[in-house]
Formats: sequence, structure tokens, C-alpha cells
Amino acid sequence: MKVMMIGSAALTTILATGVVSAEAPANPHAEEAKVIVQEFATTLQGELQGAMQAGGPTNAIAVCQERAPAIAAELSERTGWQVARTSLKPRNPNHVPDAWEEQVLVEFDARRAAGEDVQPMAFAEVVETPDGETFRFMKAIPTAEVCILCHGSDLTPELVEAIDERYPEDMARGYSLGDVRGAFSLSKPL
Repeated sequence: MKVMMIGSAALTTILATGVVSAEAPANPHAEEAKVIVQEFATTLQGELQGAMQAGGPTNAIAVCQERAPAIAAELSERTGWQVARTSLKPRNPNHVPDAWEEQVLVEFDARRAAGEDVQPMAFAEVVETPDGETFRFMKAIPTAEVCILCHGSDLTPELVEAIDERYPEDMARGYSLGDVRGAFSLSKPL
């Protein structure tokens, strides 16, 4: 997994040109963030698979709605990081990206459109906040076959009804295999 440590000016250049002039060496904060993302993804995937086996895609909706935020909260409390998921097309209106996340997600989509594999796609940056410097990290979530069941274009009427009941403002449909579904987003004050 490549992680780029760059400043805001360089991010603007990359977003405008798609060119990265240099890569910085691995950062211990990025390495820690990767471990947290892996734990989040593995835990959530296991719970989703269990729910799917027990009752199909409709059963998995509750896991995404209830357990995914709980897993993020547990990881946040235990690690001291702010751990979340976000997307340009969120299912949950609480997962709307902030300006920084949106810019990174747009860049992830551009990188995907240019042929880059979504699986290893990540980005990290130290940003200045009113409270001081914060390390921010995002890891793209690729749309896998299992994701298509609830986030694709060909959803069953029963599933559409269940999603609409839990998420009346849902925008997370119409994805294809390999798309950037969203990203894990982590931040930690320095």
C-alpha cells in the first residue's frame, strides 16, 4: 500500500495535474492507520458475511447500519484515532465527507478512471486545524462482488424496500465491480 505524505499545495497540484513529484518514506502514523483500517475492514467483513449467511443481503443491512458505526466507535475509543467511513454517495447521511475527504475521494475516482487498482489506494496528509496539526489518512474501499448485492444497479425489490426503510436518503447505489465505493477515514491530532 502506498501512502503519500504531502502538503496542501502538493495535493492541489496532484488534483489538478495527476502528477506526484516525489514520495516520502513511510510514516509511523500511516502504518498505525493501516493496521486500524485492516482491523475495521476484517471485523466488518466477518459480521457482514455472517449476516448474509444467516439471512441474505436484507439481513446484512442491519450490520451496516448498527455494527459498522459501533466498530468505528470501539476502534476510536481504543486507539485514540477518529475512525469512520465516508463516500461521495453515502447511504447514511451521517457519513457525508468533509471538504478534505471529498477532495481525496474525487482524486481516488480520478486515479481509478486512469486505470489504477483501487485495492491498495490510500492517501495521507498532515493538515492544520484550529487545534493544531492533525494526521489524516484515507484508504479506498473497492466495490467487490458482495458489495454489488446492496450497492449495485440490479437490486431486488425486497432489498430496495429494506434499504429505503432504513435509509430514506440513500445515494449508495449504481456501483460497478472495482469502483471506489468510499473510504475508511482516520484522523489523529499530532
